[in-house]
Amino acid sequence: MKRSAAEILREYGPFPGVDAVHGVTYDGENVWFAVGDKLNALDPGSGEIRRSIDVAAHAGTAFDGRHLFQIAEDRIQRVDPQTGSVLATIPAPGGGAVSGLAWAEGALWVGQYRQRKIHQLDPQTGAIRRTIQSNRFVTGITWVDNELWHATWEGDESELRRLDPQTGEVLESLDMPPGMGVSGLESDGSDRFFCGGGRSGKVRAVRRPKQASRARDRYPDRPRPAHLPDGAGEGT
Repeated sequence: MKRSAAEILREYGPFPGVDAVHGVTYDGENVWFAVGDKLNALDPGSGEIRRSIDVAAHAGTAFDGRHLFQIAEDRIQRVDPQTGSVLATIPAPGGGAVSGLAWAEGALWVGQYRQRKIHQLDPQTGAIRRTIQSNRFVTGITWVDNELWHATWEGDESELRRLDPQTGEVLESLDMPPGMGVSGLESDGSDRFFCGGGRSGKVRAVRRPKQASRARDRYPDRPRPAHLPDGAGEGT
């Protein structure tokens, strides 16, 4: 396994009225982050919050190219980002206690924190299609260029880990600085991860290692995130 220190590129926040950051996703323009009772849309260029949606937002967040998906206790909501309306809900695995959320190849990917599992879900029913076992607590999840990454947070330590999506083997780890937890994880499809900072009230940008071509060779049929058109992120 390759191990290195995470490179923090930028910190956003803390933001007024935000006690904690939970899930994080990216729609190609905005970084959406969950703060308990709303979703905030952050401009990653200026660092300003462009707008907010009033919706229960307790854990992971995802974007499928059209809608936001948001964990709210024991359910996963499909949300119209323009109106904030909840269009549908499905049950979260295990009746709740879920953390990260991602969208890739027509499916939701959700983390069960203490169970150390990542499930692929049917987005219409919530049925579990398959499960990947991790050996650390799972917080955020993201797919980028056929790579599956998840964040961990145990005690004072957090890391970003790239897994073999078939076996769950850890292929690479980026260690966050001590005391800098990761509550949510998303890629911008290129060279950055966006990380929720939990009770710090911050969102952080972390450099993604340049290894996409190798990952595509090893896993040519793996999912790519919904916010990326074909070819996005190539050659990073």
